[in-house]
Amino acid sequence: MAHEFPTQARVVIVGGGIIGCSVAYHLTKLGWTDVVLLEQGQLSGGTTWHAAGLVGQLRSHSNMTSLIRYSTQLYSELEAETGLATGWKNCGSLSVARTADRMTVLKRTAASARAQGVEIDVISPREAEDLWPVMATDDLVGAVWLPGDGKANPTDLTQSLAKGARNRGARIFERVKVTGISVKNGVACGVETDRGDIAAEIVVNCAGQWARKVGLMCGVSVPLHSAEHMYIVTGRIEGVHPDLPVMRDPDGFIYFKEEVGGLVMGGFEPHAKPWGMNGIPENFEFALLPDDWDQFEILMENALVRVPQLAEAEVKKFYNGPESFTPDNNFILGEAPELKNFYVGAGFNSMGIASAGGAGRALAEWIVNSAPTMDLWPVDIRRFASFNNNPRWLHDRVKETLGLHYAMPWPNRELDTARPFRRSPLYDRLAVKGACFGSKMGWERANWFAAPGEKAENDYAFGRQNWHEAVKREMKATREAVAIFDQTSFAKLLVQGRDACAVLNRICAADVDVPVGTSVYTAVLNARGGYESDLTVMRLATEKFLIVTGSAQAVHDADWIVKNIPSDAHAILTDVTSSYAVLAVMGPRSRNLLGKLSSADFSNAGFPFATIREIDIGYATAYANRMTYVGELGWELIVPTEFAVGVYEALHEAGREFGLLDAGYYALDALRIEKGFRAWGRELTPDINPWQAGLGFAVAMNKPGGFIGHEALVKAKPSAAPARRIVLFTLDDAEPMLWGGELILRDGKPVGEVRSAAYGHTLGRSVALGLIENEAGVDAAFLTDGRFEIDLAGVRHAAMAHLRSPYDPKSERVKADALEIRAAA
Repeated sequence: MAHEFPTQARVVIVGGGIIGCSVAYHLTKLGWTDVVLLEQGQLSGGTTWHAAGLVGQLRSHSNMTSLIRYSTQLYSELEAETGLATGWKNCGSLSVARTADRMTVLKRTAASARAQGVEIDVISPREAEDLWPVMATDDLVGAVWLPGDGKANPTDLTQSLAKGARNRGARIFERVKVTGISVKNGVACGVETDRGDIAAEIVVNCAGQWARKVGLMCGVSVPLHSAEHMYIVTGRIEGVHPDLPVMRDPDGFIYFKEEVGGLVMGGFEPHAKPWGMNGIPENFEFALLPDDWDQFEILMENALVRVPQLAEAEVKKFYNGPESFTPDNNFILGEAPELKNFYVGAGFNSMGIASAGGAGRALAEWIVNSAPTMDLWPVDIRRFASFNNNPRWLHDRVKETLGLHYAMPWPNRELDTARPFRRSPLYDRLAVKGACFGSKMGWERANWFAAPGEKAENDYAFGRQNWHEAVKREMKATREAVAIFDQTSFAKLLVQGRDACAVLNRICAADVDVPVGTSVYTAVLNARGGYESDLTVMRLATEKFLIVTGSAQAVHDADWIVKNIPSDAHAILTDVTSSYAVLAVMGPRSRNLLGKLSSADFSNAGFPFATIREIDIGYATAYANRMTYVGELGWELIVPTEFAVGVYEALHEAGREFGLLDAGYYALDALRIEKGFRAWGRELTPDINPWQAGLGFAVAMNKPGGFIGHEALVKAKPSAAPARRIVLFTLDDAEPMLWGGELILRDGKPVGEVRSAAYGHTLGRSVALGLIENEAGVDAAFLTDGRFEIDLAGVRHAAMAHLRSPYDPKSERVKADALEIRAAA
C-alpha cells in the first residue's frame, strides 16, 4: 500500500542502506512507530548491495563484539519474523597465519575471544585444511576457527529489516532526494526534499557515502571518504560446497567465501585507491566502477598462493564497488555535537553488514533514551573534530585505513599517512632532541626520545620494542631526578559566568565549589553512574574555571558540558586548547628546578598539592598546577602558547645541574600504571562507576544538590566489595611484555581482561590494570586466595594482584602528595 508523502514525522532517516533500515527496524521495535525513511534511489542501492556480506563477531573492544554478536542472532531470526530470507548462514570462519608474528596475533585474538565469551579454537594447518580443503597449507603456521561466524546476503537482509520496520508502522519512500536539513535555534527540526518538506523531532543521517555531504548541509562534520573495494566471483570450483566457512588470510590481505559453488575473493590492499574526490554522483545506484586489475594484482597473487585452483577457475564477475572509510577504521555513531537532535550512523569501513544489526539497535537506543545505553566510545562521532573533515587530509588518510583491516596490529602501531597534522610549539625542538612522535586527536606527541646514534623510529614487535631502554632512562629520571613532558595536547576548556560554579557542581561528581586557586580531580558521570570523563577543574576566579581533560576528549567533553548547561543559566564554555601549551615538570628535583626560574614559593606549605597559581617562570607568566599523573612531586605549567618555547629553553638551561631529561608518552603511561592511576577510555568508561574503579574518594556523595549520576551511584554502592573491580597486576616473570587486551585467569578460569599495560621499569616487570569480575565480590580474599595468570598469546604467566600500587616510596614528598592523581591524557 502506497503512503501519501508526509509533512511531518517523529523521526526522519536519510538513507535506505542496511544501516538506515536497521535503525528504522529498531526504533519501531522500541515503540517509536512514527518513522519515515527516505532513499534517493532504491533500498540497498548505494554501498550495501555490493558488500561481501561477511559477519565476523570478534572485535578488540568487548562492546563492539557484543554489537556483532547481536547482529548474528538477529539475522538468524529475522526471516521467521518477516517472511523474507536474509541469506544468513552460520558457516563459521577461519583465519590463517603465514608467519610466527601473525600466529601471535591469532593467539592473542583467541585469548581476547575467551575473555569476551566468544567460542574460538586455535588449530593446526592440517586441521585448517580439513575445514577448508581447497586451500594450500604448506606455508601456514596455524589458524583460528570461530564456529559462530557466518555470512549474509546484504540486499535480502536490508529488505527484511525494511519489512520488519514497515510491519510496525514505519513509512519508507524511495526516489526521494533530500536537498537540505531544517534547523532552528541549533536544533534539527526536519528535512527538505524534492517532494516537499517534512518536519521532524529527530533527523538521522544514514546516507552512506553521501553522509559527509548531508552533514555539510547543516554544519555537521562526518569525516569519511570513499575508496574502491574490489572482489571477484568465480565459477564452480571442485571441493567448494555451500557450508564452506568464510576464510581470511590477512598476511595476503585477502578473504574468501562460497557463492553458488564458486568463490568470492576480495581483500584490503595495503595502499588503497580513494574515489569520489569531487563528490559522489547522486545517481550512483546499483553501480560499479571500472575493473582495475593493476590495483587488484597484489590480492590476486596472494589468492593464487592460497587457492592454486583459482589459476584455472572462470572469473564470472569483477566487482569494484566504492565504500566509505573513516580516519581510524571505526564507524561513526551518535548525536552530532554541532547540532542537537541530528544523529549519524555512517562510515562502516567494509564492516557494515556485520555491524548493522547491533549498530542500528545501539543508535535507536541512543535516540530513544537521548543517551547511549552502553560504552560506544570507539565509534562515537565526538572522537572527531571539525578539522578531521578536511577533504585533502581524508583523501590521504583513507589510502592507509582501508588496509588496516588486515595490516599487522602491532602494539602501539601508529598511522603514517596525513602527518604531521597538529603540532605543539615545541615540535621542532623535540624533533631535534630525537623525539619519536605518535599521534592522538591529530596532535604530534613525543612517545620516546632516541639517544644520539639511535634512530627515532619504532621497530614494531610483540616482545620488547627498540625503545625499551629509552623509556627506562626517562622513567628513571622522573622517579629519581626531574623530567619534562610536553603535554600541550591536553584539551583545555574555559567555563565562565555567574552560574559557572553551580553548573559545574551539577556536572562534576566532586565538589568544585572550592576557594579560588584550588584544583579538583573529578569524575563526570552519566545518568547510569558511569564515567563520561575524568578531568581536573581549576578555579581561577569566582566565576572562572579552567578544565583540563584528555587529548582525545575535547569535543566529547565540551559537548557533554554544553548539553548539561541549563538554557537559562549564565555560563559559557570556550575551547582554549590552542591558547596554552602544557609542560609537566615531574620528579623529586622539580621543586629545585622551578625555584631557580621563579620567585614563587614551591614548598609544601607555600604551594600545597591541588593548588593552581599564576607564577613568573623565566621571562613568562604562566599558571602552575600542582598535580601529577606519574606519582611524583611535580607541577603542570600551563603556558600561553607564545611563551612555550622560551619557558622550555629556560627549563633546560637551568635543569642541567638537576639531570633534567625530556620524556615521552610511553614513559608517562608506564609511570601512571605503576602507580595504579586510571585512564579514561581504558579503566574508566561509561560502563564503569567510581566504586568499581576504586575512585569513590573522588566523589562528593553528600554534596548539596547532588550531581548527574548521584542516584545511580547510591543504588550501585555495594554493601561489601563490588562484583566488578579495577585491579593492578604485576607479572612474576620479569621478561614478558604485556600490551593490553590480555585474558586474566584465576585458578585457570577466565575472570577478566587487561585494560592497560606497560613495562614498569621501576618495578622491573610488566604491570597491568585489569577489570576483574566475581559475582560474590572482588575483595582482598578473592585476590589473595586465588592463583592469577595472564594469558599472553596462549602462554599463561603467573601474576600477583594488588589493590594498592606496589610502588610506594616512603619519602616525605610522596606522603605529602599521597592523593596525587590526574585525568588521563
